[in-house]
Amino acid sequence: MLKLYYKFNFTTIPKKNSKSFREAVKGIFKFTDINLAREAKNRLIHDYIDQPKYSKACASLDDGFEDAFQYTVQGNSHNRLKSTNLIERLNQEVRRREKIIRIFPNQTSANRLIGAVLMDLHDEWIYSSRKYINFDK
Repeated sequence: MLKLYYKFNFTTIPKKNSKSFREAVKGIFKFTDINLAREAKNRLIHDYIDQPKYSKACASLDDGFEDAFQYTVQGNSHNRLKSTNLIERLNQEVRRREKIIRIFPNQTSANRLIGAVLMDLHDEWIYSSRKYINFDK
């Protein structure tokens, strides 16, 4: 997630003479405390907002900071959160069950089947000894 954020944010700044800005943005996301990161972000924006070449990047940093920073505080769970494997597997299971029936009489019956599949998988995850993400830290 952060690589995409960097890529999007860094395309708006000049390549020459922007190493200090790039390093400062990367440094912000190395903080583990959100308040310290916010202070560093505000200082960076204050330093570069007056320069027209950096105004777009500063606005992007200000707008997307909270969304991007949430991935840095997850720790070991980050690898699980950035992957869509779980969602893809879930969609595959719903599709597999849906292909058996093929034609539904109405929207409610399709919703009922999908809901039943999701409830079964949820129960499986809850009572399984193997945890996908452990938030009990």
